[in-house]
Amino acid sequence: MFEALTERLTEVFRRLSGRGKLSEKDVDEALREVRLALLEADVNFRVVKAFIERVRARATGAEVLEGLAPAHQVVRIVRDELTHLLGGKAQAFTLDPPWPAAVVMVGLQGCGKTTAAARLAYLLQRRQGRRVLLAACDLHRPAAIEQLRVLAAQAGANFFSAGTDLPAPEVAKAAVAHARRAGHEVVVVDTAGRQHVDEELMEEARHIVEAAQARRVLLVVDAMTGQDAVTVAQAFASRMPVDGIVLTKLDGDARGGAALSVREVTGAPIVFAGVSEKLDGLEVFHPDRMAGRILGMGDVMTLIERAEQIAEAQKAEQLVKRLREDAFDLGDFLEQLRQVRRMGPLDQILAMIPGLRSRLPANVKVDEKELARIEAIIQSMTPAERRTPSIIDGSRRRRIAAGSGATVQDVNRLLKQYEEARRMLRLAAGGQGPGPAGLMRKGLE
Repeated sequence: MFEALTERLTEVFRRLSGRGKLSEKDVDEALREVRLALLEADVNFRVVKAFIERVRARATGAEVLEGLAPAHQVVRIVRDELTHLLGGKAQAFTLDPPWPAAVVMVGLQGCGKTTAAARLAYLLQRRQGRRVLLAACDLHRPAAIEQLRVLAAQAGANFFSAGTDLPAPEVAKAAVAHARRAGHEVVVVDTAGRQHVDEELMEEARHIVEAAQARRVLLVVDAMTGQDAVTVAQAFASRMPVDGIVLTKLDGDARGGAALSVREVTGAPIVFAGVSEKLDGLEVFHPDRMAGRILGMGDVMTLIERAEQIAEAQKAEQLVKRLREDAFDLGDFLEQLRQVRRMGPLDQILAMIPGLRSRLPANVKVDEKELARIEAIIQSMTPAERRTPSIIDGSRRRRIAAGSGATVQDVNRLLKQYEEARRMLRLAAGGQGPGPAGLMRKGLE
């Protein structure tokens, strides 16, 4: 996510921090490179121009140029302005009675609208405890109704379809009436898209919004399409009241042009971002956290929230107990690895740790297969070997390696990693180390 832009900006500010005192010329040179970095990231040129002017006005003030750490102050100003550009504060997405409240999803074909509707239903159920109905009003794409039916089942949401005989606005109206009778609190309405913006599409979307008496209209755009996403968002926002934007496929967007432009151009806030292909891969969009990620400063708060979402209190207490009893074995080690994998792609997790990205070699790639290899090695062990790794001698190591498709060296490396993890966790559980929470708080300081 934003890797290319992060690398460019990190290099610009690294050079700037090597100077004790800044002149206006230094600031001009740095901002010229920032401007190029943003343009190469496919940020709208008018947005870039306004952004640079705001940063220049603040960065060339006497306070910064004569300050004790002027380079750090310039970075802080850029972070402030990036946060402003992305929308300032996170937009709370809450719905209140009377029920049912209809949320209509609009956007072009292929932007991930149907999947985003299911993810929103999943999020509203899991985070806000709402009873959600997913309504199929995309009657143009043959497989859309069945796709939504399958996704609704996966999300644990109820599903409504009236087939393809009625017009889409009538289906939306019937879905809301059904939700009222069945006691659903929220109706998420999936609508049809087109390859391009056209009047027929806009007209149908407007009629659905009116028929459903929509409480919220969310526009779904594909972040990977860059400036096309901004153009689409502008077209929709000029024709109907868009309450918020859902940026899908943000995890695959190395440049960031859409995210940095769409709010400034349309005035509509980004409320959610799609960060993985999983059903729980829809996150509330936090402009300040995203600005920190773009500047390579990490995102500890999101990391903590993800850890809390996948952690189970009872299992955590059992783990602490086993650590205190010095009973942490390879089965526990495997469970911890699986929890890390459930937090999301490893490259995203690493990018959230402050300062880590800049310490890694350039263009480093995280091999997700390594965790799968470790899992295969541990699963090739007998229960006795997982409980007591010290019994794994040379003969057992050869057998485990052959059974998992690994080498003896891979097995040796895993046992060494396990011993190191065990030592560190034992220190943390005994109060002799900072512990995971302490390490994260330390990252915030």
